[in-house]
Amino acid sequence: MNIKTRLTILNFLEYCSFGSWLLSAGAYMIVTLKFSGTQVGAVFSTLGIASMFMPPLLGVIADKWLNTEKLFGVCHLILAVLFMFLSRASSFNNFYLIMLLISMVYMPSLALNKSIAYHFLEKGGHNPAKTFPSIRVWGTVGFILVAWTIDLMELKFAKEQFYLGALISTVLGFYAFLLPTIPIDNSKGKSLFQRFGLDAFELLKDKNTAIFLFFSFLLGTVLQITNIWGVPFLDDFKINYADSFAVKHSVALMTLSQMSEVVFILAIPYFLKKFGIKKVVLISILAWVFRFGFFAIGTPEGIGLIFLVLSMIVYGVAFDFYFVSGSLYINHIADTKIRSGAQGVFLMMVNGFGAAFGGYVSGFIVDLYTINGIKDWTSIWVAFTIYALIIGIAFAILFKHNADSEKKLI
Repeated sequence: MNIKTRLTILNFLEYCSFGSWLLSAGAYMIVTLKFSGTQVGAVFSTLGIASMFMPPLLGVIADKWLNTEKLFGVCHLILAVLFMFLSRASSFNNFYLIMLLISMVYMPSLALNKSIAYHFLEKGGHNPAKTFPSIRVWGTVGFILVAWTIDLMELKFAKEQFYLGALISTVLGFYAFLLPTIPIDNSKGKSLFQRFGLDAFELLKDKNTAIFLFFSFLLGTVLQITNIWGVPFLDDFKINYADSFAVKHSVALMTLSQMSEVVFILAIPYFLKKFGIKKVVLISILAWVFRFGFFAIGTPEGIGLIFLVLSMIVYGVAFDFYFVSGSLYINHIADTKIRSGAQGVFLMMVNGFGAAFGGYVSGFIVDLYTINGIKDWTSIWVAFTIYALIIGIAFAILFKHNADSEKKLI
C-alpha cells in the first residue's frame, strides 16, 4: 500500500471520529441530558480552550520525546477511553470535564495529522500543497458518512454515538502504530520559546496584520455556531413537522454543509487570484450573513426548506473562503522563519480564542431568547445575522490590503 493511500485512510478515520459527535452532541445534551443553552455552549467552547495551548504542547513532545505517529496513535487510544466515560456522564460538571479532556486530546491530533502527512509526502517527493488537498478531502467524506450513520441509526439523542466514536478512535489509534516511523527532530537550535511558536507574535507589530488577526478571532466565534445549534434548531420543528425529512434526518441535512466545503475549497485559488484577499474575506462574511439569515426564515417544508438547503450550500463559501484563504494569506505575509508559528497564531485566534468565546456567547444568546423552555429560533438566528453583518462592515472599513503584495499569493 503506497503512502498516499495510507495517509488517505488516516484522514478518513480522523474525521470519522469527529463526525461521530460534532453535529449530534448538541441535540443529545439538550434533549436527553436537559442541559441549558449556556451549558451546551460551554461544553463546545472546550474545543477552543484546548486549541489555545494543546497543539504546541504536543508539538514539543513530538519534537523531543515521542515519534509523531506514535503520539498520534496514543492520542486516539486515550480518546477512545474518554468517549466511553462520556457516554456514562449525565451531570453537566462531569460531561464538561470529560469533553474538555477529549478536546485536549483530539484538537492537537489534527495538527499531528498534518505533520505526519507533510513529512511522508515530502519524503516521497510530493508537493504537499498540491497533493494533500486530495488526501484531506477524504476526511470530509468520512465525516459525512459517519454523520449519516448516526442519523440513519437514530443515534443523535443516544449515548451510543459516543460508542461509535470510541470504536473509530480505537481502530485509528492502532492503525497509526503501523505507519513508518518518523524520526524525532530534537533540533538543538530551537528554544522553547520558538518551539511554542511564540516568536510568531512579531506579526502583531504590523498594524494591518494585527487587524486581520483580530477579525480572525471575531470570525472564529461563528465557526461552530451552526454545528452546535443546527440539529437542536431543526429538532424543535417536530411539533408541527414531525414527519418531514429535515426533522427526522436533521444530521443528514446538516452534512450538506460539508459537501459544500468539498466543492468551494476548489474555487479558492481562482477567487484569490481574481479578487484578492480583502474581497474574498468579505464574500466569506457575506456568506455567514446568508448562512444565519436563511436559518432565520427556514422551515422543514416548502420554500422554507429551500432556504435551509441554501444555508447549507453557502456554508462552504462562509467557512473555506476565510479559514482556508486566511491561512494562505498569513503564510504569504509571514517571514519564512516564523511561518509555522504564524499558522499557529492564526489557528489560535480562530479555533482557540474565537471558538471558545463563540461557544459561550452563543449559549447565552440561545438562553436569552428561551422563554418557558421554548426557543425563539428566528430571533436567535437574526442576532447572529446582525453580528456577522457588523463584522463585515467593520472589516471593509478597517482592513487595508496591499494589492501589489497579493500578486504572488496564488
